[in-house]
Amino acid sequence: MERVVITGMGIVSPLGNTVEQFWNGLVNGMSGISRIDAFDTSKHKSKIGGVVRDFDAEALFGRKDARRMDRFSQFAVAAAEQALADAALSMADTDRERVGVYVGSGIGGIQTLLDQAAVLQDRGPDRVSPTLVPMMIANMAAAMISIRFGTQGPSMAPVTACSIGNTAIGEAWRLIRSGSADVVIAGGSEAAITDISLASFGNATSVSTRNEQPSQASRPFDAGRDGFVMAEGAGILILESFTHAQRRGARIHAEVIGYGASSDAYHMVATHPEGIGAYQAMKTALREAGLEPHQIDVISAHATSTDIGDRSETAAIKKLFGELASRIPVTANKSMTGHMLGAAGGAEAIALVKSMQEGIIPPTINQEESDPTCDLDYVPNKARKANMEIGMSNSFGFGGHNAVIILKKYTAEID
Repeated sequence: MERVVITGMGIVSPLGNTVEQFWNGLVNGMSGISRIDAFDTSKHKSKIGGVVRDFDAEALFGRKDARRMDRFSQFAVAAAEQALADAALSMADTDRERVGVYVGSGIGGIQTLLDQAAVLQDRGPDRVSPTLVPMMIANMAAAMISIRFGTQGPSMAPVTACSIGNTAIGEAWRLIRSGSADVVIAGGSEAAITDISLASFGNATSVSTRNEQPSQASRPFDAGRDGFVMAEGAGILILESFTHAQRRGARIHAEVIGYGASSDAYHMVATHPEGIGAYQAMKTALREAGLEPHQIDVISAHATSTDIGDRSETAAIKKLFGELASRIPVTANKSMTGHMLGAAGGAEAIALVKSMQEGIIPPTINQEESDPTCDLDYVPNKARKANMEIGMSNSFGFGGHNAVIILKKYTAEID
């Protein structure tokens, strides 16, 4: 089996549109949550979100190409471009048939659909854009990355709701390990902060309504949490076989050493209250990595700031790690970014890589009132220095999809 390493990273996020900006925001405990201003929220229960700012698609891609992509595809291509530059990977010097793209989106081009539905209603069918369907379908982020950079290997858009990023990374890991590809561009993208999706989540009472305190709204594990905060962005990584990376002299950020996936088989939207699926995915990832529980140094939690979700994840961690659970730091990036939905796993994988590289665990902010059912070490409110070799990242999604990856700090090997 081939070893799989991470050689490039790129991000578009509510904390900034470069890895450096994103990481600085995390370690400084900054919140990327603000009032939504892209549309009128006066009638909405929740009026806040993790909005991507200072993103100019026309400046990046030109007016014509930008207009042919929904915002979620724009985010994905921009993050992929960053990641490829970070990896110093030239397609001219690479066998393109062995470069894949595994990038998904949970909701796809919903704003494009809304815009064209309005055109249909107001101006009739003759005025609906012929590019509506190709712009809105969830595989288009992967397709546009492949088209823009000329990759000709396997292309896939996993749709596992909010576990997409980890699913993409994990399945890419499997593809490269098997020898079927040398490189895979992997991650997720989302641009779902729209009038209709905000209304739906609001009516489901699943989003925070702490509208007057946006920066304090996302508070995973805190007793005062009242729901998640919608966010948008993209997190993309370049995965390579160790052999391929070494042959071209690539800088290696980290190694992917384990992946586990499972299904709750329980409910459309609710996590299993005992965290059974989460436990199974974490256990499988450990087994695939050939590790024992005591070898995990940090856990990047899914931790969306919902009551049952945070409780069930805590229960799953306790079930797997036993008495060790209270000693392992657990960090929740969504306390600062909000929930980037299908983009969350990719973004949080980048955060975990940086955490191990820099020896700093980002905090879980807004920890003010302890919840007796959530009683682990959540690195409250302030970043912490720590020596970490191996980290686990959890992602769980609607429908009971669970995906867990395990990353290892890379230390240059001496022949």
